[in-house]
Amino acid sequence: MRRSDCAVKDIGVISPGGFANSAEQDEFCGSSACTVSIIYDQSPQGNHLTKSPPGMAKATPGTEANAKAVPITLAGQKVYGLQIVPGVGYRNNQARGTAMGDEAESMYMVVDGDVYNGGCCFEYGNMERNSADNGEGAVEAVYFGTCTIWGKGAGTGPWVMGDLENGLWAGNTSPYQPNVPVTFKYVMGMVKGDVSGANHWTIKVGNAGAGALEVPFDGPRPSTRYNPMRKEGAIGLGTGGDNSNAGRGNWFEGVITHHYSSNKADNDVQANIVSIYRSP
Repeated sequence: MRRSDCAVKDIGVISPGGFANSAEQDEFCGSSACTVSIIYDQSPQGNHLTKSPPGMAKATPGTEANAKAVPITLAGQKVYGLQIVPGVGYRNNQARGTAMGDEAESMYMVVDGDVYNGGCCFEYGNMERNSADNGEGAVEAVYFGTCTIWGKGAGTGPWVMGDLENGLWAGNTSPYQPNVPVTFKYVMGMVKGDVSGANHWTIKVGNAGAGALEVPFDGPRPSTRYNPMRKEGAIGLGTGGDNSNAGRGNWFEGVITHHYSSNKADNDVQANIVSIYRSP
């Protein structure tokens, strides 16, 4: 959305499956301020994200992100990331085809490893459909930052953790020492919840620019409060499940699937990401 006249434009891709056409954005926005009004779901489900509605923790709607704030070059192509600052958030409380209850799901996001804070909560994942805190197990999202209100990993962070509602978890105890601070320029963070009744979830972390995924945690849920899970199937980005909006980060891409992905699939995704985010 061009703020000078509130005109909107859908930004296409250069080729099918390819990069967003940043030249279209630059031409449309010109010298005017622009914000991201819709993040399009590229799956057939059509689970597009728009600014967050009012919620329990923030009783007013979210703010749209500055569309010009995070230009980067990947594989020689200029593209834009999404800058999340306190107050900015996106959500779809009517999402279709997402995991419910204790069903399996997997999700990842690629973020800027140098941009984070200790506020709640810079994350992406499955959240409550009423933007309220509906209790432990109502959320399953991947988080990046240094928030220590609930759980933490080793040292001072930042960490990739799972938000399971009323708890950011680096593992199934806190502090969970095997989950070490992340120092990559671009971070691939993944959270997976296994099939119903398995009482099993996983955190994976990767350098989006090189190498393989690491597995800082693979084991049972933190307590009976999270077993079984009570996921509600909304999709949120940049805020906590109750619309907590104090987090900060730069987000580049993400995927949520209604399936506990195989290690091979995870490794293939990581290899594809590295092929794009690696330094020349």
